[in-house]
Amino acid sequence: MTISESDKWEISSCSGMKYGQFVDWEKIDPEASERYQRILKSDHQELKTMGRSGFWAMPHTLRAKAYYHIIHGINCRSIKLDRDRYQDVAKKLFGEQKMSTHPFPEYMDDGVIPRYCLNKAGLNSVKKVLLCIGKHLPDINFCPILPALVALLLHFSEDEAECFHSICRLIAYNDPNKRYIDQTFLTYRASCMTFGDLANKYCRGIRKLIASSHQNLFEFYSDWIMWIFADLPFTYAMRVLDVYLLEGYKILYRVALALLSLYKVSVSSRVADVEDFRRDMKSFVENVARHCTVEKLLERAFSIQLATRRELNLLFNANKDSLIQKGISIHQKRQSCQVVDFDSFSSSVVTGTEMRIVWAWIPERFALFKPKRLFSTNEHGRSLASFYSRVEGHEPAILLLKTVDEEVCGAFLSTDLIQRKNYDSEEPAYFGTGESFVFTVREIADFANDPSYLTIPFTTSSPGPLSPSPKRVKEQGASMFIAGDHERLVIGGDGGHALCLQADLEGGYTERCDTFESAPLCKRHFKIRSLEVWGIQNSISFSHYFSYSH
Repeated sequence: MTISESDKWEISSCSGMKYGQFVDWEKIDPEASERYQRILKSDHQELKTMGRSGFWAMPHTLRAKAYYHIIHGINCRSIKLDRDRYQDVAKKLFGEQKMSTHPFPEYMDDGVIPRYCLNKAGLNSVKKVLLCIGKHLPDINFCPILPALVALLLHFSEDEAECFHSICRLIAYNDPNKRYIDQTFLTYRASCMTFGDLANKYCRGIRKLIASSHQNLFEFYSDWIMWIFADLPFTYAMRVLDVYLLEGYKILYRVALALLSLYKVSVSSRVADVEDFRRDMKSFVENVARHCTVEKLLERAFSIQLATRRELNLLFNANKDSLIQKGISIHQKRQSCQVVDFDSFSSSVVTGTEMRIVWAWIPERFALFKPKRLFSTNEHGRSLASFYSRVEGHEPAILLLKTVDEEVCGAFLSTDLIQRKNYDSEEPAYFGTGESFVFTVREIADFANDPSYLTIPFTTSSPGPLSPSPKRVKEQGASMFIAGDHERLVIGGDGGHALCLQADLEGGYTERCDTFESAPLCKRHFKIRSLEVWGIQNSISFSHYFSYSH
């Protein structure tokens, strides 16, 4: 629901509906009372299990008590958060007025408050709480999910003051690895980019659909959190909130990935008819009940083997730093990030459309910047020595090669190739991180004259986006990402080489490779027609976030 800034609305219309205050509800529903006693005695892990199973979903009063218990158990930084604070802030804002024309807080996006079954009095109370939060915590400059969170929690709050208190506790939470609410445009955008990286890893193929349509992937992923806290039906949003209060941002990533995977199935058969993927995704989420029950959605979300909170936080911080490099500061209220223009892109290996697809595969923090050609066999000759001299010092890099059979494949090299000099061994030593991947852009089908066009990349199955040494017992070689010396350059070394280039860059071979779980990228033994390496213009190195393994 949108309330115009010029609309008058009642300030004192709702101070909390304490219905049934004369009734002993525990006698009416003794099972709910027993469940609440179990909640009070449970540790955090037990509460997580309860939340995931919907233990306190009914009745309404049980969920309200559970939320109060969970939120008041949250450790947060020392700011004044007692209930009386709300009355003080509200009095300063509204005085003795009965009506108000206060505009929406600046941190809101588009001035939309989800109705979520609230009546007019409830919507007025949401607006009051939102204005008081903005007054009490003026450092918040961009937080589009707050209207939905306030609207949801108001259902389970005794009054406006309790709802205000609960939201402030979530905002003031002080564990960086388990965030609840992004409060600035910078951190919001970094979260969107982090989701984009996760979507690329856990929902392969969706980026190809959108990027090949020339629509803005960056903007599509900027909606991810609003799928949950704006577009999901009320009953679905409540079940997500049950777990979110215990697990923080990580559960939001899980649910959004589950929604995206469901959407991918739905849209793949009608992609030619989709004019606007953002609007189409919003409509899909609003009508998700046609495709999946809330239990099945959460089951799908929990089945995703997501990275650890620490690894997610590393990726988030790397994305945040790249935005700062792009010119977005912590105080910036909002700014559009220009996407890379490939209309004038020129390459002897790939077309502009193909490079746009490749750019959609690389980590979000690098995709912000333009590609910069570092090496080309057409320009710099055919030798690994020349290759190394021009590529060293650049991190990351994208290797692209076209064979004499017109097949096109390549690799994303997450780590500066100069690292190969750090190891004193006769055989080339492996280095790099789990962000490396290999891909096929064009391959010649065995039984057809037409190429199968724009395939998806093969990525490492390591548990985390930045993990340099996957914790896999049976496949110890899963850290074998990149190796090289003066005789050859190898990408992927476990169970076979995904790519191996010979010293004269005239040819090489490709095999099935367990490092990336990849099939041969082109014809097994190939001759190179043209090879290029592209760096990232104006990007900065993020090696300090993680160590190298060999």
